Amino acid sequence: MTANPIGRVRSAVDHSEPSSQVSTGEPLFSLRGAAVRVGGRTLWSGVDLTVGAGEFTAVLGPNGVGKSTLVKVLLGILPAAAGEVRVLGARPGERNTAVGYLPQRRSFDASLRIRGIDVVRLGLDGDRWGIPLPGLGGAKRRAARECVEQVIDLVGASTYAHRPIGQCSGGEQQRLLIAQALVRKPRLLLLDEPLDSLDLPNQGAIAALLGRICHREGVSVVMVAHDVNPILHHLDRVVYIAEGGAVAGTPAEVITSETLTRLYRTPVEVLRTSDGRLVVVGQPEAPALHSDRHTEGRSPRSEAGGRTGGSHAPGN
Repeated sequence: MTANPIGRVRSAVDHSEPSSQVSTGEPLFSLRGAAVRVGGRTLWSGVDLTVGAGEFTAVLGPNGVGKSTLVKVLLGILPAAAGEVRVLGARPGERNTAVGYLPQRRSFDASLRIRGIDVVRLGLDGDRWGIPLPGLGGAKRRAARECVEQVIDLVGASTYAHRPIGQCSGGEQQRLLIAQALVRKPRLLLLDEPLDSLDLPNQGAIAALLGRICHREGVSVVMVAHDVNPILHHLDRVVYIAEGGAVAGTPAEVITSETLTRLYRTPVEVLRTSDGRLVVVGQPEAPALHSDRHTEGRSPRSEAGGRTGGSHAPGN
């Protein structure tokens, strides 16, 4: 891997605001007493979180409690109902050109012929219309090609990037979509359940990839997840949301029997197996905290699943 490829991408094509607008000494984003309401209902409140450059944060909790809503707040799509939210030194949404975003996994039809490299390129210039005039902007087009190639190399997708996206495996597609979210050299990368529907080996591989991007390239990563185990080894911070509120801190501070019992308002016990996986035991819904949300017939005792491994943000 080349040294600091994200930095090389940042210097090759100038699409975002100057880095001087974001002080290197201040957090990438912060929430202070933040709350959100949807349809007249408060989903979560009292969230305090500060994340710096190169930190990996997971947003965990059961379905329907507002995990994806937190991402929408950071993007400026949904306003906070209370408290203060700052992203890259500004109000949410004001500097989305420096934010990469990967929404919940979308499937590609097997017959789709667009190449993986073209999907990545859409993250760079997919919001622009028209055909460039011949002979104009040749240097920028070459720089753009280099940016796309560098970010594809960064995610380890060079061997299949020229294949039709519909013929790529689920893990290969996810790497290409992560490259799309990274191609505009973001400082903050927001991912909504990027491991969903992937098998365990691919979950571990994608988690390791995101950990490298985060810690080696200085990109802050925020991932919504329902299974903590594939990413646990890489995490710096956790936001855990449940009906009883929200708690933020290090994994050791948040994923505990005491904290989850308080959040779920029912006895919950957190155990750790010899290979580092988390097991959550409780009634009635607590055992399914991190299990596959699509799995039917869950047992009263559920393993936390997985392994301990180790585009431009929208305006609407």
